Amino acid sequence: MAVRGGFPILSTQDLERLVSFYESAFDAERTYGYPGPDGNDVFVSLRVGGATVAIAADEVPIAAADRIALWFYVDDADSAYEQALRAGGQSVRGPADMPWGERVASIKDPDGFLISMGAEKRSSQHR
Repeated sequence: MAVRGGFPILSTQDLERLVSFYESAFDAERTYGYPGPDGNDVFVSLRVGGATVAIAADEVPIAAADRIALWFYVDDADSAYEQALRAGGQSVRGPADMPWGERVASIKDPDGFLISMGAEKRSSQHR
């Protein structure tokens, strides 16, 4: 399993307030937004210098309970999930195709921190 990149995800009750803070305080640039049912973003990725920070609204389950989570982009979410379980991770959600076009699995590490592993879906893989 190869990790190709990663970033922290912060959970907030006021997404636009926190995004505005990072834009003003650190010249962050919004690089991605995922809209909720009302059309307003519920998940945003920011480029902060050479780093990436994501911010999720509390209703997004990816980080809400933990207030911070890790996201790793991997080559294969299924094998990364199995490897993490063998290493002592606890399953949160098995590999599944997401509506934004990635295959994602989530575990908790031995200290209880949420780690999600995402990979681009392959058309011939995982129906």
